[in-house]
Amino acid sequence: MLRLIGNILWVIIAGLGMAVAYLVAGLLLCITIIGIPFGIASFRMANYALWPFGRTAVRDPGRVPGVSMIGNILWFILAGWWLALGHLIAGVVLCITIIGIPFGIVSFGLTKVALAPLGHRIVPIDGAGPYAAGPRVRVDASD
Repeated sequence: MLRLIGNILWVIIAGLGMAVAYLVAGLLLCITIIGIPFGIASFRMANYALWPFGRTAVRDPGRVPGVSMIGNILWFILAGWWLALGHLIAGVVLCITIIGIPFGIVSFGLTKVALAPLGHRIVPIDGAGPYAAGPRVRVDASD
């Protein structure tokens, strides 16, 4: 129940704006054939940025490390730095108030994934399944 309340408040406070930013980035990246994988990653991140409580990003065990690294470097250049900057700014603004501190912490956690989303999967915290063994980038402040 706390996760639902947290997600609803998050959507109102910062989630909708960041999700729209990811959607715009995804649409721009999908204009070219080469950018389509990055656009798909951006759409995935839009969903995560809109409703983050109760989910986490874990490393995908099936990823190819070299390809993910090159992809993340391209992602950073094309869209990652300004999306991460948006999360940082939102986090600082949210942390100014005492009530917004938990949401600011979530925003800072999303910054890590915004910088390098390729090679990660977004999974529910409860029952991460085969991905539970991987290192986690946790953005849930409601446990």
